[in-house]
Amino acid sequence: MKYKNIFLAAIIAFGVSSCIDLDTPPYDRETDLDYWEKDPESALKALNNCYTHLASMDEMLYSEAMTDNAYTKQPNDYTQNIGNGSFSTADNYVKSVWNSRYTGIRMCNEVLDNIDRVTSLSPELKNRYVGELKTLRAYHYYELYTRFGAVPYSTKKLSIAESMNIPRTDKEVVIQNILADLDEVIANNYLPVSYDADNRGRITHWAAMALKAKILLFESDWNGVEQTCSTIISNGGFRLFDSYSGLFEIANEYNSEIILDVQYRPVSREHQMLYHIVPPTLGGYCQLAPLQSLVDSYVMLNGKGIKEAGSGYNEDEPYKERDPRLKATVMYTGNSYILPDGTETVINCEQGGGRDGYGSDSDCSPTGYYTKKYWDNTYRASLYSGLNPILIRYADILLMYAEAKAEQGKLDESVWNGTIKLIRQRAGFTLASAVDFPAGASKEKLIEIVRNERRAELALEGHRYKDIIRWKTAENVMNGWCHGIRTNEVVGTDNGYARVEKRTFDANKHYLWPIPQTERDLNKELTQNPNW
Repeated sequence: MKYKNIFLAAIIAFGVSSCIDLDTPPYDRETDLDYWEKDPESALKALNNCYTHLASMDEMLYSEAMTDNAYTKQPNDYTQNIGNGSFSTADNYVKSVWNSRYTGIRMCNEVLDNIDRVTSLSPELKNRYVGELKTLRAYHYYELYTRFGAVPYSTKKLSIAESMNIPRTDKEVVIQNILADLDEVIANNYLPVSYDADNRGRITHWAAMALKAKILLFESDWNGVEQTCSTIISNGGFRLFDSYSGLFEIANEYNSEIILDVQYRPVSREHQMLYHIVPPTLGGYCQLAPLQSLVDSYVMLNGKGIKEAGSGYNEDEPYKERDPRLKATVMYTGNSYILPDGTETVINCEQGGGRDGYGSDSDCSPTGYYTKKYWDNTYRASLYSGLNPILIRYADILLMYAEAKAEQGKLDESVWNGTIKLIRQRAGFTLASAVDFPAGASKEKLIEIVRNERRAELALEGHRYKDIIRWKTAENVMNGWCHGIRTNEVVGTDNGYARVEKRTFDANKHYLWPIPQTERDLNKELTQNPNW
C-alpha cells in the first residue's frame, strides 16, 4: 500500500456556556462526536494514519550506530550517545522513541475505541481492521519494552489526567498481553495472507505471526520460536529472493521474501537517508558509516572466519575472497555504485584517495567505509528516495528457526540445509566447506555460526541492537575503541586501524534505557530503571 497520506483532522476541544447540551456537535465542522458515524471511510482513514508511525528508514539505519556495526558522527538527536554509553535521562533520542511509540499506540487505541461506531463496516472488514490495529499496537509495545523494560500499558486512549497517573506495567505482563492480542488475530484469521496491489504493505496474517516470533525470540522462548517459524516456513509461501543485492532495490519491492516493510513512495512520501550514508562525490554528507568490526565479521568464501587457521585471509587484500554480502552491504575501496544513467562509479575510500577518502573532508565517512545496501539509483534531486525499508523478511524467519534449533541442541543437517545452506547459496557461496553442514561442530560452535550468519545476512537492517541486547553480548562488543579502515598510522590507531570512538557499556545499567526524566516530571507514578 503506497499511502495517500490521509490524515485525520485534529479533534477540537471546546466549551460553551449556554443551555445547549455540551455534547451537541457544532454545525460548521466535523468533530469526534459525529466523525465516526458520518464518514463511512473514517476507520480506514484513521487506520492508514496509524501506519505512518510504524517505523522509518532513519530509525532503522541509525539504530545500527548503537551497535558494533556502525558509527554516527551526528550527536544530540541521533544515536551516538547511546552507542558510546554517554546517554542520560535527558537524551533526545530516547525521548523521541518514547514519544513516537506512544503516539502510535494512542492512535491505534483511538480507532479501536471507536470502530464499533462505524456501522457501515462488514464483520469481515471490521475484523481485518482490528487485526491490523492490534498488530501495529503490539509492534509499538515490542519496541518499547525491549528498550525500557516495564512500560505504561493501556488498550484505550487515555485522557491527559490518566496519562499523568499511569504506572509502569511489569514487562512480563506487557509481553503476555501483546502475545494474547497476536494470538487472537492469528487464531481467528482476522487478516488475509496477502493483499491486492492497491493494499500492498498492510499487515498480513503472516506479518502478525512473524512479529510473534520476534517477540518470542527476544524472550528466548526457543520452542515457541521453533513452532511459530515452522508454521510460516511450511505454510506461508515465502521464498528467498534470487538476488541478495536485488532485495534492496526499488524495482524489486514486494518480492517473494518480504513479510513486512515500511511504505514510502517517490515524490509523495520520501526519505533522505541516502544523503546520510553515501560519499560526497554522490552528493552525500556521510554521518552514518559501517565499522571495521562489521567488515571483519564476514567470512571467507570457504566459510572460515578471517582469523581462523586456513582461512586464506590476506590483510593487504582484505576484500578478496570474502562473503559476497560484504560487497552488497558495505562500500569499500574498489567497490562501486550504479548511477541513475546506468554507468558505474568506483569509490576510493583510502586516506588520500580524493574527496571520498578517509579524513579528506568533513563530508566524508568517519570510518573509511560507506553504505551500499539500500542504495537507490532512482533517487530524485538532493538524494530523496521512495525505497521501502524492510522490517521482516523470510531470511529472518529461517535464521530465527535455525537459532531456536541450535539453542535446543537440535540443529542437524536437515535443519541446516533448509536454513543456513539456502541463505548462503543465495548469497553466492558455492564451496562445500561453506554451504555444507559442519559435522562434528559442538552446540556452542553452531550457535556461534548462526549468530554470525544473522549478523552478515541482516547487517544494517535494524536487527543488531536487539540481538546483542538479548544475547547479553553488548557488554563485550560495545566497550573500548571502535575502529575504521586500516591506515597504518602510528598515532590514533590500534594495530594500524583508525580509532573512531571510545565506547562504554555498563552491564549493570545499559541493557535498559532510562525512562525520560521529562516523562517522570509529568507522571510521578513512573519509576526509574536501575542505576539511572
